[in-house]
This record gives sequence, structure tokens and C-alpha cells, in this order.
Amino acid sequence: MKIDWESKPARQVDWFEEKGLVKLKILKFKSRIGKWMCKILKRPNYFLVNLDEIGSFIWKRCNGKNTVEDILKELEGKYGKEMMKERLLVFLQMLKRNGYIEYK
Repeated sequence: MKIDWESKPARQVDWFEEKGLVKLKILKFKSRIGKWMCKILKRPNYFLVNLDEIGSFIWKRCNGKNTVEDILKELEGKYGKEMMKERLLVFLQMLKRNGYIEYK
């Protein structure tokens, strides 16, 4: 999958920040049966995906307004240029593949 540098990634899942790091709240089940089972078993109908510092930095900028190029420039400004382009592209591909972001 090739990413257009002018595309604007937008978050598609709930999230929150804890101690400066982002946690994505991913639903386990969308069906009534799945939700019911979680309720009966007294288990949450979601799991958390914990992002590291750089992943959190990128996630916060996936607001549908910043382009991929804008995010890369900010990332390189904060963390240096070494491997940031590759890391950003792989991370965005993973987020898209899992349905956590969409492009505008």
C-alpha cells in the first residue's frame, strides 16, 4: 500500500492518554451476542492497545487536518531524521490495516 504524502490520516477509534502515552480502546464485539456475553461474563467489550512515545506522538497528529508530510516533519524535528520516514510509513500502514485510521 502506497501512502500519498498529501493525504490526511484521521483517527477512527476511541482513545485516551495516560502518563503522556496513548491507549487505543478497541471494541471486541459489535454484535449483540458478543456484547451480551461480555456482560454475562463481567468482562469489558474492549481491549487496550498501548502506544509507545513515538506512536503516541504520531497518533495525536492523526486528526484529519495534518498531512502525512506534516507529521513526518514534526516527527523528524522532535526525534531526528534517522529511520523516522520508514517508521512513520510502517506505523500508518499498520493503523490503516487494522481500521484505526482512515485517510481524507
